Amino acid sequence: MSRFSQTDPELTHRLTRRGMLGVAAGTTAAALLGASAAPATAAPGAEATTDPASRGAGRGRPVLPPGRLGIQLYSLRDKVSTLGFAPVFAELEKYGYDEVEFAGYTQGSAGPITLAQLKRLARNHGLNPIGSHVGYYSNDPNAYTFAQNLTKVLDDAQALGLKHIGTASGPFRYGSTVDAWKRAAEEFNTYGAAARARGMKFYQHNHSEEFSFATDNPKVRLYDVLLAETDPDLVYLEMDIFWAYSGQFRFSKRPDGSAAPFEPLDYVLKQPHRYPLFHVKDGVSDPTNQYGYDMVDVGDGDIDYKRFISAVTRLRGQRFAHHWQAEHDNPTDSLTFARRSSAHLHSLREKC
Repeated sequence: MSRFSQTDPELTHRLTRRGMLGVAAGTTAAALLGASAAPATAAPGAEATTDPASRGAGRGRPVLPPGRLGIQLYSLRDKVSTLGFAPVFAELEKYGYDEVEFAGYTQGSAGPITLAQLKRLARNHGLNPIGSHVGYYSNDPNAYTFAQNLTKVLDDAQALGLKHIGTASGPFRYGSTVDAWKRAAEEFNTYGAAARARGMKFYQHNHSEEFSFATDNPKVRLYDVLLAETDPDLVYLEMDIFWAYSGQFRFSKRPDGSAAPFEPLDYVLKQPHRYPLFHVKDGVSDPTNQYGYDMVDVGDGDIDYKRFISAVTRLRGQRFAHHWQAEHDNPTDSLTFARRSSAHLHSLREKC
């Protein structure tokens, strides 16, 4: 049975991103962290005896641009909430990561930490805080979201020195009609203008549902409405590559059955300046899974990252400063995922 068949991972992903990261330190944390680094069992469909570090290795130019590998800390929420940011950041530094993307700034069971301390901790481990996910809206008028608390969201991002601040919530606040998405786009333009005034870029992270069709006009893909109705100088996109290919699987036909194929990479190549950030997560193709893939560690799946990253980084000599954030929504062992994903991505080479 597919891992995604019993619950909706997109819904779970959206509901659990807020306020779940924590900090702890000390010798007990270090001991636990050492134990957690044991190799994880290979995911179904993965090569059982081959470490990702050896896959794609060889002579040639590295596919991954130097200094641009990050990780979305949502993937490490279990370790951050029990061990703390400090030991986790130490491991990420050891694994060769350059950047981190936050999914909350709280400390769980380890006690309080200020944003200034968190920023300094990341810098001390050679990690650039590149972005953060914050909710789009909530029914709670006091919620920590863009809609309810824009000034506080931007204040915190500025305190951390972030260059990007965005949301992983889909633009479904007003529904799935064309006008509903135009209305959401107007709000995104407002957030983008406010972020730009602070020297930051506002971005939206996709799941697969964004590639579905408008309920009032089944010939129109909702993602296209978002692109058309948002100001390209104010609203940017973080393509979650796994979910984009899941969208390709799910929505290659319109509701009437007519063909509507699309290639996620084409969106990026047409407007590369709009995609400063990417989520690099992998999946094994599974047509029996409603999402089209079973999520696995980066390098164990079927998504061709050598092709994807190479195509993007060749554009204008990487003028647009794209950043690549490894992620897994529910890794078997989060530190093992982080280590193996970094090793695989650093091993990818292309001919000079």
